Amino acid sequence: MHRVSEILAEKPGDLLTVDADDSVLNAVKQMVEANVGSLLVVVDGRIQGIVTERDYLRRVTLEGRTEKDTPVREIMTSPLIVIGPETSVDECMALMTDRRIRHLPVVDDGRVVAVVSIGDLVKFQSRQQDFQIKYLTDYITAR
Repeated sequence: MHRVSEILAEKPGDLLTVDADDSVLNAVKQMVEANVGSLLVVVDGRIQGIVTERDYLRRVTLEGRTEKDTPVREIMTSPLIVIGPETSVDECMALMTDRRIRHLPVVDDGRVVAVVSIGDLVKFQSRQQDFQIKYLTDYITAR
């Protein structure tokens, strides 16, 4: 069974964060510049939540708020749903499906070390399937 740690070995270790008091506009700009769908939210130096594109759509756009005047803390999702590096890829996919979320912070020794997205999981699963197909094809054709 494949684990999140295998995905983390191939993923850059950058944690993208935004302060809870920053404006939603600044958070959206940061997500666009980094080409990501979420940022971890920091309150008093500690990660306390996550803000996603979906949070923006639901809690700013649909509620008629303005990006410039709304602080991230008002739209962030908290508490965090987290996983560990030894969590299985299948368990992550089930958790994301069940909770209807696309990002899972990874906690190791009490601190957030990465964020795994649904895209990371799909990409990993696709590579594993390609490997299995190649292995079976080689086996069948006696290579």
